[in-house]
Amino acid sequence: MNLARVRYLIFFQYCGTKYSGVMETRADQPCLGVQNYLEQAAQKLKAVTPIKFFISSRTDSGVHALCNSAHADIQRAEGKLPFTEEVLVRALNYNLKPEPISVLKAFRVPDNFHAQYQARSRTYVYRVVTGCSHLSQLPIFDRNLCWLVGEGPLNISAMQEAAQYLLGTHDFSAYRSASSENIFKSPIKTLAQLDITPASGHMSHHMPCRDLQFWELMFSSRSFLYKQVRRMTGALVAVGQGRLAAHQVKEILETRDPQAFPNNTIAPPDGLFLKHVAYDETDLKTDENITVS
Repeated sequence: MNLARVRYLIFFQYCGTKYSGVMETRADQPCLGVQNYLEQAAQKLKAVTPIKFFISSRTDSGVHALCNSAHADIQRAEGKLPFTEEVLVRALNYNLKPEPISVLKAFRVPDNFHAQYQARSRTYVYRVVTGCSHLSQLPIFDRNLCWLVGEGPLNISAMQEAAQYLLGTHDFSAYRSASSENIFKSPIKTLAQLDITPASGHMSHHMPCRDLQFWELMFSSRSFLYKQVRRMTGALVAVGQGRLAAHQVKEILETRDPQAFPNNTIAPPDGLFLKHVAYDETDLKTDENITVS
């Protein structure tokens, strides 16, 4: 590897409420993307050439990430050694203040590594809450970080039954946004995981309202279609509320038609988190970095 120019895989997290999404927007837009701020922070490293982040996993406006990833090339001036991973993380985080964006870790990777195309899986978590009727009754620590679906409890067993129809390899066209820009992208996806488990709110056990019940829906696949997770979540919550029967989730899937998806059923962005992007460890190895911790 050329010591003057190094490619890094960078893992980062963000609260997506104030951003247009993770992808870069024009600088004159009133609401910028997370990538804009990452690249602004990186330019302060005074590299020889502008630093471009190649994001692995797109998230929309209002969607959060516990851990997203990107690769970037950094070329330092002649005679200067490459940044160590630790120094790069500290420098980027210093330059990102006060944005709700944090770089978690970085690895030196081969020059031909690509964060998007070499990702082996992506895991999303969607948080829902029941037990109150209005957003004002939800602790402020959870607002914009979950979907309030109403006072009544969800029928979790029915939701779990419906989830079984989505697991495995299917044509997910019906669960793709009808306005998707990537209409030519293959709708065949393999959903490897779909779990529905009890969860907790942020500090909610200290609140006077004890009726709140949080749930997490976890989805894992190598890749997803545009708004697929939010549409699957919306359908499962509709089952939990009795607005759809479990078998209708399968029937919608089998239509392969985005127009067959029920109106006003897509989950909002607030409760969605990109949890993890996984890679094969062998893809991360370089001559200078034989092991990955």
